[in-house]
Amino acid sequence: MTGIWLSLFVCLSIIIEAIIIVTFKRLCIASLIMASRDKAKRGIPSKDDFNLWYPAIVEIADLVDKRYPIKGMDVWKPYGWKAMMLIDGLTRAEMDRTGHEEYNFPLLVPEDLLEKENKLVSLLKMAREQGVDPSELRLDEDDAGFKKEVYWVKHAGENELDLPMFLRPTSETPMYTMFPLWVRSHSDLPLKTFQIVNTFRYETKQTRSFIRVREIHFFEAHTAHKDQAGADAQIQEDAIIVQNLLHDLCFPALISKRPVWDTFPGAWYSNAVDVVMPNGRTLQVATYHHYKDQWAKAFELKYEDVNGETKFCHQTTFGMSERMLGAIVGMHGDDSGLIFPPKVAPIQIVIMPVAQHLDDNVILTVNKMAEELRSSGYRVRVDDRDIRPGAKHYDWEIKGVPIRIEVGPRDLKSGKFVMTLRTGGKDSHDSSQLLEIVSQAIGDIESELRQRSNEHMEKLVVQFPGITESDNGWKLNSPLEEGKVYEFAFDGNDSHAEILEKATGLTFLGDCSEPYSEPQPCVVTGKMTTNKQHLARMY
Repeated sequence: MTGIWLSLFVCLSIIIEAIIIVTFKRLCIASLIMASRDKAKRGIPSKDDFNLWYPAIVEIADLVDKRYPIKGMDVWKPYGWKAMMLIDGLTRAEMDRTGHEEYNFPLLVPEDLLEKENKLVSLLKMAREQGVDPSELRLDEDDAGFKKEVYWVKHAGENELDLPMFLRPTSETPMYTMFPLWVRSHSDLPLKTFQIVNTFRYETKQTRSFIRVREIHFFEAHTAHKDQAGADAQIQEDAIIVQNLLHDLCFPALISKRPVWDTFPGAWYSNAVDVVMPNGRTLQVATYHHYKDQWAKAFELKYEDVNGETKFCHQTTFGMSERMLGAIVGMHGDDSGLIFPPKVAPIQIVIMPVAQHLDDNVILTVNKMAEELRSSGYRVRVDDRDIRPGAKHYDWEIKGVPIRIEVGPRDLKSGKFVMTLRTGGKDSHDSSQLLEIVSQAIGDIESELRQRSNEHMEKLVVQFPGITESDNGWKLNSPLEEGKVYEFAFDGNDSHAEILEKATGLTFLGDCSEPYSEPQPCVVTGKMTTNKQHLARMY
């Protein structure tokens, strides 16, 4: 009899265990379904499909509204504009540190100034192609430059303008028209100017928020110096400014001296800063150009030196745009939304009261914490909306807020608060150490973002497989991977570069600012060199 009962007990146990397992599995499946539905509601595609993820997240995170009825001209939303203003703030701080003065030039430029610029650009381009000094050629050779890219203004009210005007595509021409009025003597130099304005270019390619637009939020610095040495020093200063900004924004970049055929029109040489985006494409976020005295001669920008001799100035320019914000979005974001580097996060800390209806002291404590943090210079938001805590977390996660803090009745009793980092990690901390804990967390977030972005670039920048010449021409030693930037030693000429571009379908970035520490064989000639180059697909 005992055996029967024992058997029945065993059978019953097995049945109960099976029911529990099935029930648990159903609950897990239901949870996954709910999570999937919740994520679908957020509308964020997987970042693995970057071409879908990027345009979706810039709107879901409330950075811009793309529904304005002119292609390539988005409406900046407050959250996105605040982020851009913070980036501008870092730039202005660098300009102030280096002695640049901020100007604001008119938007409209008369047509005759564009003609002057176009003739200069044509002259310099021709001189470069022929390998001669620009002074050996006439200034009225051809027509080129920005003419095909500008927006024209040909009427004022009902009157047709005698001299059409255009919206500035960049500001060399209007600024250099004024510089000769301000520079007379060596004591007026160096002249170091900058402005942050909107520029306009009729972009015919596919537009993309922050990356390729027709109305550009543009920073441009323009300088004039006594000689080439002064301009050389300015280029070195620009390089330091770029490194400081990249450090604050928490990502690395490839910095290269652009090849001659990819130099900005009118420049002696150009340095470019390229960020490697998650899809392996490079995004040029900054450029700085050495103009030598070429523009000065065209615009009669002269000065009298200490000996009373008249000399032409040497000039540089330095440009950036909202592409910096596009790089932040692309580099740091994930499947859950944005991740803002703390220095440019519109909101650095969100504090959320939990179950405040159970204890009035919750909201009082939260507000006190917010004021303490604001007094220390942090950008803080108190989220006391009457919605589920989970919904609040999702909202601020999407917007990339670096730190989220929760305080509830139990936290008050224990003298604690709960802190979640956007880069990962959640823990309880002593309320008396709020400022110390937050300061440490900000530093940890920045370090984590730098580490992630460095690892990201190391993963996407790979060694070029090599190329071999045969009777049938040049062939790659092995197929290239999509979404990679290729690194290699190069000591060849322009024709060798053309061979590589045609064989790969990629673009030369130019001489890398960080050469190899030891000589390597050139991928085409075999000659030993420390010169490092990259081939990439560019935006």
